[in-house]
Amino acid sequence: MSLPKTKCVFLDRDGVLNEDCPDYLYNLDELVIPEGVADALKSLKRAGYLLIVITNQAGIAKGLYNAENVYAIHEEVQKISDGALDDIYFSPYHPSYSGNSLSRKPGSLMLEKAIAKYNIDPDQSWMIGDRDRDMEAGKKAGVRTIHIVHENEPSAGDFAAFNLLEAAKIILS
Repeated sequence: MSLPKTKCVFLDRDGVLNEDCPDYLYNLDELVIPEGVADALKSLKRAGYLLIVITNQAGIAKGLYNAENVYAIHEEVQKISDGALDDIYFSPYHPSYSGNSLSRKPGSLMLEKAIAKYNIDPDQSWMIGDRDRDMEAGKKAGVRTIHIVHENEPSAGDFAAFNLLEAAKIILS
Protein backbone atom coordinates (compact mmCIF):
# COMPACT_ATOMS: atom_id res chain seq x y z
CA MET A 1 0.00 0.00 0.00
CA SER A 2 1.53 3.30 -1.03
CA LEU A 3 0.96 6.61 0.69
CA PRO A 4 -0.90 9.30 -1.25
CA LYS A 5 1.40 11.81 -2.89
CA THR A 6 1.31 15.41 -1.75
CA LYS A 7 1.55 18.66 -3.68
CA CYS A 8 4.19 21.29 -2.96
CA VAL A 9 5.31 24.79 -3.80
CA PHE A 10 9.07 25.16 -3.65
CA LEU A 11 10.10 28.75 -2.95
CA ASP A 12 13.37 30.52 -3.56
CA ARG A 13 14.07 32.91 -0.69
CA ASP A 14 15.91 36.04 -1.85
CA GLY A 15 13.83 37.94 -4.41
CA VAL A 16 10.69 35.92 -3.66
CA LEU A 17 10.05 35.76 0.11
CA ASN A 18 12.17 38.82 0.84
CA GLU A 19 13.62 41.67 -1.17
CA ASP A 20 16.95 40.74 -2.67
CA CYS A 21 19.97 42.60 -1.30
CA PRO A 22 22.89 43.71 -3.48
CA ASP A 23 25.16 41.63 -1.24
CA TYR A 24 23.91 38.85 1.00
CA LEU A 25 20.94 39.03 3.36
CA TYR A 26 21.90 37.70 6.77
CA ASN A 27 21.19 40.63 9.08
CA LEU A 28 17.60 40.82 10.38
CA ASP A 29 17.83 44.63 10.29
CA GLU A 30 18.07 44.44 6.48
CA LEU A 31 15.16 42.02 6.00
CA VAL A 32 12.32 43.47 3.90
CA ILE A 33 9.36 41.21 3.26
CA PRO A 34 7.33 42.49 0.30
CA GLU A 35 3.64 43.24 0.62
CA GLY A 36 1.52 40.20 -0.21
CA VAL A 37 4.05 37.52 0.81
CA ALA A 38 2.17 36.53 3.98
CA ASP A 39 -1.19 36.42 2.15
CA ALA A 40 0.30 34.34 -0.67
CA LEU A 41 1.84 31.81 1.71
CA LYS A 42 -1.36 31.51 3.75
CA SER A 43 -3.54 31.03 0.66
CA LEU A 44 -1.24 28.32 -0.74
CA LYS A 45 -1.20 26.57 2.65
CA ARG A 46 -5.04 26.70 2.84
CA ALA A 47 -5.15 25.09 -0.62
CA GLY A 48 -3.22 22.10 0.74
CA TYR A 49 0.28 22.77 -0.56
CA LEU A 50 3.44 21.98 1.34
CA LEU A 51 5.64 25.08 1.29
CA ILE A 52 9.36 24.39 1.17
CA VAL A 53 12.10 26.99 0.82
CA ILE A 54 14.95 26.05 -1.55
CA THR A 55 17.81 28.56 -1.41
CA ASN A 56 21.47 28.95 -2.27
CA GLN A 57 23.35 30.58 0.61
CA ALA A 58 26.86 31.06 -0.76
CA GLY A 59 27.67 33.67 1.87
CA ILE A 60 28.23 30.78 4.29
CA ALA A 61 31.04 29.41 2.09
CA LYS A 62 32.48 32.91 1.89
CA GLY A 63 32.52 33.16 5.69
CA LEU A 64 30.12 36.13 5.78
CA TYR A 65 27.51 34.44 7.99
CA ASN A 66 26.44 31.02 9.23
CA ALA A 67 23.44 28.70 9.25
CA GLU A 68 21.99 30.41 12.32
CA ASN A 69 21.61 33.62 10.28
CA VAL A 70 19.71 31.69 7.59
CA TYR A 71 17.38 30.18 10.20
CA ALA A 72 16.80 33.60 11.82
CA ILE A 73 15.56 35.06 8.50
CA HIS A 74 13.43 31.94 7.99
CA GLU A 75 11.83 32.39 11.42
CA GLU A 76 10.86 35.98 10.60
CA VAL A 77 9.05 34.78 7.46
CA GLN A 78 7.37 32.10 9.60
CA LYS A 79 6.14 34.77 12.04
CA ILE A 80 4.44 36.90 9.38
CA SER A 81 2.86 33.85 7.69
CA ASP A 82 1.56 32.11 10.83
CA GLY A 83 4.08 29.29 10.38
CA ALA A 84 3.04 28.43 6.82
CA LEU A 85 6.47 27.18 5.74
CA ASP A 86 7.01 23.44 6.17
CA ASP A 87 10.78 23.20 5.70
CA ILE A 88 13.89 24.92 4.40
CA TYR A 89 16.72 23.45 2.38
CA PHE A 90 19.79 25.57 1.74
CA SER A 91 23.06 25.04 -0.05
CA PRO A 92 25.97 26.64 1.85
CA TYR A 93 28.38 26.21 -1.07
CA HIS A 94 29.99 28.47 -3.65
CA PRO A 95 32.07 27.07 -6.54
CA SER A 96 34.93 29.54 -6.00
CA TYR A 97 35.14 28.89 -2.24
CA SER A 98 34.01 25.37 -1.50
CA GLY A 99 33.98 23.61 -4.87
CA ASN A 100 30.99 22.48 -6.86
CA SER A 101 28.01 20.92 -5.16
CA LEU A 102 25.05 19.12 -6.66
CA SER A 103 22.85 20.71 -4.00
CA ARG A 104 23.47 24.21 -5.33
CA LYS A 105 20.88 25.47 -7.83
CA PRO A 106 20.70 25.09 -10.81
CA GLY A 107 21.20 21.53 -9.51
CA SER A 108 18.00 19.89 -8.33
CA LEU A 109 19.29 17.85 -5.38
CA MET A 110 17.58 20.00 -2.70
CA LEU A 111 14.24 19.58 -4.47
CA GLU A 112 14.83 15.86 -5.01
CA LYS A 113 15.60 15.35 -1.30
CA ALA A 114 12.37 17.12 -0.33
CA ILE A 115 10.38 15.16 -2.94
CA ALA A 116 11.64 11.90 -1.41
CA LYS A 117 11.21 12.97 2.23
CA TYR A 118 7.67 14.31 1.86
CA ASN A 119 6.38 11.94 -0.87
CA ILE A 120 5.75 14.90 -3.19
CA ASP A 121 4.11 14.49 -6.59
CA PRO A 122 6.13 16.61 -9.05
CA ASP A 123 3.15 16.72 -11.44
CA GLN A 124 1.15 18.68 -8.82
CA SER A 125 4.06 20.85 -7.69
CA TRP A 126 5.72 24.17 -8.51
CA MET A 127 9.01 26.05 -8.14
CA ILE A 128 8.82 29.84 -7.72
CA GLY A 129 12.05 31.79 -8.12
CA ASP A 130 13.53 34.97 -9.49
CA ARG A 131 16.55 33.54 -11.32
CA ASP A 132 17.10 31.32 -14.34
CA ARG A 133 18.88 28.84 -12.04
CA ASP A 134 15.65 28.46 -10.02
CA MET A 135 13.73 27.65 -13.18
CA GLU A 136 16.41 25.18 -14.28
CA ALA A 137 16.37 23.40 -10.90
CA GLY A 138 12.58 23.16 -10.96
CA LYS A 139 12.50 21.79 -14.49
CA LYS A 140 15.18 19.19 -13.64
CA ALA A 141 13.02 18.05 -10.72
CA GLY A 142 9.97 17.79 -12.99
CA VAL A 143 7.86 20.57 -11.43
CA ARG A 144 6.18 23.51 -13.14
CA THR A 145 7.96 26.83 -12.75
CA ILE A 146 6.97 30.45 -12.13
CA HIS A 147 9.63 33.08 -12.73
CA ILE A 148 9.32 36.26 -10.65
CA VAL A 149 10.34 38.94 -13.14
CA HIS A 150 10.68 42.69 -13.26
CA GLU A 151 8.99 44.72 -15.98
CA ASN A 152 10.11 43.74 -19.52
CA GLU A 153 12.44 41.03 -18.15
CA PRO A 154 12.39 37.78 -20.17
CA SER A 155 11.14 34.70 -18.34
CA ALA A 156 12.74 31.26 -18.27
CA GLY A 157 9.73 29.80 -16.43
CA ASP A 158 6.62 28.01 -17.56
CA PHE A 159 4.81 31.10 -16.22
CA ALA A 160 5.89 34.59 -15.16
CA ALA A 161 4.67 36.82 -12.33
CA PHE A 162 5.72 40.13 -10.82
CA ASN A 163 5.56 38.92 -7.21
CA LEU A 164 4.69 35.98 -4.99
CA LEU A 165 1.04 36.97 -4.59
CA GLU A 166 0.58 37.00 -8.37
CA ALA A 167 2.40 33.64 -8.59
CA ALA A 168 0.07 32.16 -5.95
CA LYS A 169 -2.94 33.30 -7.98
CA ILE A 170 -1.54 31.46 -11.04
CA ILE A 171 -1.14 28.25 -9.02
CA LEU A 172 -4.59 28.52 -7.45
CA SER A 173 -6.41 29.26 -10.73
